[in-house]
Amino acid sequence: MVEIPVIFSGKGDLPHYATPLSAGMDLRAHIETPITLKTLERKIIPTGLSIALPEGYEAQVRPRSGLAAKHGISVLNAPGTIDSDYRGEIGVILVNLSQEEYTIAPQDRIAQLVIAQYSHVEWQIVEALPDSERGSGGFGSTGKK
Repeated sequence: MVEIPVIFSGKGDLPHYATPLSAGMDLRAHIETPITLKTLERKIIPTGLSIALPEGYEAQVRPRSGLAAKHGISVLNAPGTIDSDYRGEIGVILVNLSQEEYTIAPQDRIAQLVIAQYSHVEWQIVEALPDSERGSGGFGSTGKK
């Protein structure tokens, strides 16, 4: 369990895990009036949430599968990364990829937030990489099945 300081100007509850094994917490639209996204339009939707992540952690903003599958609404830069040194309000860049307008109401669940640990790397320049079964096979190189 990681403790994260938070400032929350939104309404209702803080983002929370819906089930004991959920990886993400729902982010809600912190807006006063509905916002309509036209086809292929994108807007930053505020969440009312500001956090102070510990060093070595990031927050990933990801699309909600139901919004994507049913309405074509996605997070444009998915996953969006919130760095541990960012202290501003988390905004979600939503895009409407459908052929119909979509309206976001105040307090709608608009995205998921996943907290993830990461490591910094130190590059080591080498003349060759170790062999692997896949080698340099790229897109689609492992077949269809």
